[in-house]
Parts: sequence; structure tokens; C-alpha cells
Amino acid sequence: MSGPGISVVICAYTEDRWEDILAAVSSVRAQSRPALETLLVVDHNQTLLDRLGKEYKEADDVRVLANAGPRGLSAGRNTGIAAARGEVVAFLDDDAVAERDWLRHFTEAYEDPRVLAVGGRTVPVWASGRRPAWFPEEFDWVVGCTYRGLPPGRVRVRNVLGGNASFRRSAFDAAGGFATGIGRDGDKRPLGCEETELCIRLSRARPDAVLLIDDRAVIHHRVPEVREHFRYFRTRAYAEGLSKALVARSVGAEKGLESERRYATRVLPAGVARGLRDALLARPGGAGRAGAIVAGVLTAAGGYVVGSVRARRGGTTFQVPEVEVAARE
Repeated sequence: MSGPGISVVICAYTEDRWEDILAAVSSVRAQSRPALETLLVVDHNQTLLDRLGKEYKEADDVRVLANAGPRGLSAGRNTGIAAARGEVVAFLDDDAVAERDWLRHFTEAYEDPRVLAVGGRTVPVWASGRRPAWFPEEFDWVVGCTYRGLPPGRVRVRNVLGGNASFRRSAFDAAGGFATGIGRDGDKRPLGCEETELCIRLSRARPDAVLLIDDRAVIHHRVPEVREHFRYFRTRAYAEGLSKALVARSVGAEKGLESERRYATRVLPAGVARGLRDALLARPGGAGRAGAIVAGVLTAAGGYVVGSVRARRGGTTFQVPEVEVAARE
């Protein structure tokens, strides 16, 4: 099949997601545009590493690797990048499944040689079977999903979202890998923004680079019951503020908060107004959604202030590793 060979990297860290991991791999195997390979990178969990190694021992399309760097999602992704043989490296969350044409839509976008990164649309699958009435779509990023306010279609963006994304291998040659010290680390505080920082760094290293989101490249991301509650919503919003402070410290507030300013001044006020209107019309959850948006903004802002102070004092650092990719076959 024409187009670049694509290696898919799935990072895993806990046996609690065993069935999800198997489902993620199966969804890659079922693609209409086959992947060159699937790389399962296990984050410092020997039991899970051994179990997955046995599960895919006879598979010629799946490789199981141990995270070669420090604990955390960024180092796991960098391990996958270094081992990948494809011209394009795609990333899929370990608790998500990709629709059949996911990789085909990525491949089509890479027909333009200027395109160095392509992301897709991530749809939440709520453990309770439906979205909590109070949970605003504007904050779906809290649960790792595409949120209201992103433009539809195939469009240029500042950054892709890491759980449903792909990059040309040349992007890592130009900008290095995912920064460690930022982003997820198992069950610790749910930081993020490692893909934002990488994409901004990439655009600086390659000003001609085109980064896209194609909303036809869809994955379905499981949202566990614990993340359907306001407590997690608040914790994740605070962590996002901390992460944004790190990014702003690294790349400057002008670029690091460019998209966030539009989001805060246009998308969120419209969401509050929509929630209040629904409340006036006695529609379920309207007041809750409006209140959650306000609470989310204030909590994220608080995290940003704390993170900025820590960064200025030198209490929080991260490193950008160079990533040597494997030779192409």
C-alpha cells in the first residue's frame, strides 16, 4: 500500500488495563490501512512486561518493550520512537480503540511533505454509559478527549493531542523527543501538555512545518468511573495549570498560551452562557455545567500561578532528550 510506513506506539503501565490494552492492539490490527508494526512500551512494571511478552510471543506484528528511560509517559513514548521502524510514528492510548480508518486518514494527510504531525478526534466512552449531566464538553480534555471549541474538519493547529497523534520521524530529528519531567507518571498527579511543548518546539525548529488535526481519524477513549466525578475534574484542571506554567516557562507565554487565550475568551464564555440558558429552560445539568466551567477556569488558573512560582524558583524542571530512531527497513 502506498504512503509512509506507520509504527503505532502504545504505552502501558498497569495490569488493571489488561483487557483495554488487548483491545487497543486489536483495533490497530483491524485497520483498513495496516500498520507496519505495533510497539507496546511497558513503564517499569516487570509483571506486565512479562505477561505481554507471553501474550504476543508468536506475533510478528507486535513488539513488547520496556521503558528505557525514567518512569512516565514521555520516556515511554521516546522508547517507542527510538525502536520504531516506520517513517511515521503514531500514538494510541492504552485504554482506547481506534476506528478502522484511523491510520488511513493519517496517511492521506502525509501526502503533503510539509506535514510533520497529524492528530485525530478522541471520543469519550463513559463508564456509567452516559456523560454526567454537569460535565461540560468544553472540558473534555480533562478526560483526554477532544473538547468543544476545536475547529472541525482537517485543520492546522498549534499542537496535536498526545493520545491520538502521529509524527514524521523527521520531526524528532529536528526537535528531539518528548520532554521528561512533564506529563503523566503512572498514578501520580495527572499532569499533561508534553505534546503541546513538543509541537511548539517543533514549529520553532521547523517554521515551515504543518501540524494538522483531522476529525475523521477517530478513537474511542474509555473514561473510568473515578474520572466522572468533580473531584477528579478539579484535580486534573489544577494539574493542567501546573503543566501550562512549565510549557510557558520553556517556550514563552506568548506561544505557550496562544491557543488557551482564544479558548478562555471565546469558547468558555459561550459555554457558561449555554449552561445558564439551559438552566433557565429547566434542562438537566445546565447550572452544573456553567458552574463547572467557572470552577475549572479558576482551578487551572490557581495551578498556573503555583506552577509559575515553582518554575521561577527552579523547583520544577524537565529535560528534552534527543531520540535516535531505528534504521528504516
